[in-house]
Amino acid sequence: MPRADLNDLATFLAVAREGSFTKAAAQLGVSQSALSQTLRGLEARLGLRLLTRTTRSVATTEAGERLLRAAGPRVDEIEAELAALSDLRDKPSGTIRITTHDHAVRAVLWPALAKLLPEYPDIKVEIVVEYGLTDIVAGRYDAGIRAGEMVGKDMIAVRIGPDLRSAVVGSPGYFARRGKPKKPQDLTEHIGINLRLPTHGGLYAWEFARGGRDVRVRVDGQLVFNSSPPLLDAALAGFGLAYLPEDDVAEHIATGRLVRVLADWCPPYPGYHLYYPSRRQPTSAFAVLVNALRYRG
Repeated sequence: MPRADLNDLATFLAVAREGSFTKAAAQLGVSQSALSQTLRGLEARLGLRLLTRTTRSVATTEAGERLLRAAGPRVDEIEAELAALSDLRDKPSGTIRITTHDHAVRAVLWPALAKLLPEYPDIKVEIVVEYGLTDIVAGRYDAGIRAGEMVGKDMIAVRIGPDLRSAVVGSPGYFARRGKPKKPQDLTEHIGINLRLPTHGGLYAWEFARGGRDVRVRVDGQLVFNSSPPLLDAALAGFGLAYLPEDDVAEHIATGRLVRVLADWCPPYPGYHLYYPSRRQPTSAFAVLVNALRYRG
């Protein structure tokens, strides 16, 4: 059957079921004259009369009744499948790739995903932990997560967490042996547990600020890691001082397993932002994720 006949078949079914040209025309949003013309064309191509028309009613002929019984359910199935496809289009789905680092995962990303993913089983999230400032376009990422001060100006940035603070910590045993630094410059006399970041030219210099004065200090020690969790373990074990996110060490400070120093030299800095290219056309899945992560504090 030509494609035009499929459209005409839907018109016939509407008239046959309604038993009225007036009601069918209103349902289909066309004029009665157009409806009559369509049905006459279908009957002419089939060589059969499908409807018996009177001034007051419309009834199916034997051929029309047979076509109604055979084609009606099949057309209904097709329309139901098309509706289901429309629902699928509107239902958030697909894979979202994000580059970030481990503290951002623990602090903001995972808590949001733990609530979001059960509600959207068709959304998949791939998280790649990297400490460098990855080119998300070249890396084929949908988005990145970094502290606000590290987000490029050409990106759309959405704040997803509160301000952050860093903390310099060591074990009670370490301070019993080495004493406590009074100012950042004193750290050169202490043992540091270092973090190597590819975008900082090697070992990360600890950053401090107070009274409008910025100070960067490079510490020396036996241990260097390329992610933050081992720094915490080494500090707890007494191997030196570590420079870590405040929320990662707060519980250990509260229990006395770690001691914090130079707190007045560690002011807050902009919290985590989700960023992505301004020319990106967000999918429904990506829009759902952004809304779930958006900071509302």
